Amino acid sequence: MKFKLYIFLFLLSSTVFAQSKPVETSIDTTKNKIGAEFKLTLKTVVSSKSKVVFPKLKNIGPLEVIESYPIDTVKKNDTYELIKKYGLTQFDSGKYTIPSIKILIDKKPYLTDSIRVEVANVKVDTLQQKMYDIKDITTVDSGFGNWWKYVLALLLLIGIGVFVYWFVKKRQQKKIEEEIYKTPIEKATSLLNNLEKKELWQKGEVKEYYSELTDIARNYIEEAIQIPAMESTTSELIQGIRTASTKKKMTLTPETVENLERVLRQADLVKFAKSKPLDFEITEDRNKIQKVILTLDNAIPTEIPTEEDEILNEAQRQKQIKLQLKKQRNKRITIAIGTVISLIVATTLFFIATKGFTAVKDTILMKATKGLLEGEWVKSEYGNPGILIETPKVLKRMDAQKVLPKETMALIKEMQLFAYGSMLENFYITVSTSKFKNPVELDLAKTLEGSLKVIEAQGGQNIIVKQEDFQTNEGVQGLKGYGTMTIINPVDKTSAKAYYEILLFKQDQGLQQITILHEEGDKYANDIATRILNSVELRKAGN
Repeated sequence: MKFKLYIFLFLLSSTVFAQSKPVETSIDTTKNKIGAEFKLTLKTVVSSKSKVVFPKLKNIGPLEVIESYPIDTVKKNDTYELIKKYGLTQFDSGKYTIPSIKILIDKKPYLTDSIRVEVANVKVDTLQQKMYDIKDITTVDSGFGNWWKYVLALLLLIGIGVFVYWFVKKRQQKKIEEEIYKTPIEKATSLLNNLEKKELWQKGEVKEYYSELTDIARNYIEEAIQIPAMESTTSELIQGIRTASTKKKMTLTPETVENLERVLRQADLVKFAKSKPLDFEITEDRNKIQKVILTLDNAIPTEIPTEEDEILNEAQRQKQIKLQLKKQRNKRITIAIGTVISLIVATTLFFIATKGFTAVKDTILMKATKGLLEGEWVKSEYGNPGILIETPKVLKRMDAQKVLPKETMALIKEMQLFAYGSMLENFYITVSTSKFKNPVELDLAKTLEGSLKVIEAQGGQNIIVKQEDFQTNEGVQGLKGYGTMTIINPVDKTSAKAYYEILLFKQDQGLQQITILHEEGDKYANDIATRILNSVELRKAGN
């Protein structure tokens, strides 16, 4: 919406009057209370090529500069009107003079007018006014709308994931280096020692102990004697050993084979029949397996490896290392990703428990109105007579002369318009003030009706209208119109439900208006609108 909403209200143009001085000086009030703000305004009209420098001051004469407002620029044909405001204050009562300030226009100095102001004491009646103790400091729950905190948390989670990856990688690398053995007997002996260090059967994990014990024996037999020991049953394995001993001319005693068979069948009973051998039996079985492995290794005929065999064995060893590293790398990645996901899920569940599901969902989806509500708000004065209002973003001055009819311009003496957003965005607000050349008697109800007709012309449909009297915190009376409508997007023809509020105030030959429009049912937008309307303060015409 290009702000045509205000055409019928004559709020879309401003008349430029010739300046008698290069720099105009004005102040919002010449009398104020101790600590209250005087707003000093400096205006100058220059060409587009001119360079204007306003001074950066901490004090202007006896008054302290508490705020140096940004320069407001208004383009008027081939010239620019620059408006600079300073917020001044004084904490001692008395009469003071704001001295002239030097302004540089194209490197030429110009002095502003000096202004006399008065700072009055605040009257305190301790006899009539009841005194209260100082309240304790209240902790303000700022929510978690500061997005930098979530970015920091995300970076922290990623950092934890990287650390876990590095830590696991380092340990696994060391483990791989320790687990890559040159011979099967070296591997079996090392694994038996590691098994004892785990103390599984002492902890009651007898089944796991026998499973690892027999796996060590089977794996040795498969690698050293080269028979499929891991997939064979106990009977098949014993028969395979007897056959291999004959083919390889291994010298094995019947006792060796019987001891191996006895331990394997004991393991089968533990794993499948839930047998529980005694402690001394477990120790004997472990010693039998170790003795069997050593006996088998001694029984295998010794072959002197050729150089070609050594190269082949080393290549096989390197291939095994690479395969093991690849498996461990995939495991590290899985652990790191799992850790980060677990932390994210745990953090999300914590916020859901403390803040609620909707708040977390809106934060993750970056709902625009939530960011506006929880961001840093700005309190400023707009227009003339001024409207002092608090908003989540600074309202920008709009130049509506391009859409203002000539017949309307003839009726307007002065107009100022400020806005944020648009009718099709998540949140839209406009603030406008106007003064008319000739005496007019404004009917706020008819003005509201005209406003809604213009909204309808701009794409608003099915408008439901309610109205009621409105009063600011300082007691200024006005009219409030509110309700719902359907807004049609002129580009893709989609529709959306919206809620609107319009405040109208009339003064001598002038009108002050505030319009708020947002998506219906958006609780954050509702809170924004409520906070804005509760902050409204109006300046009276002539002050």
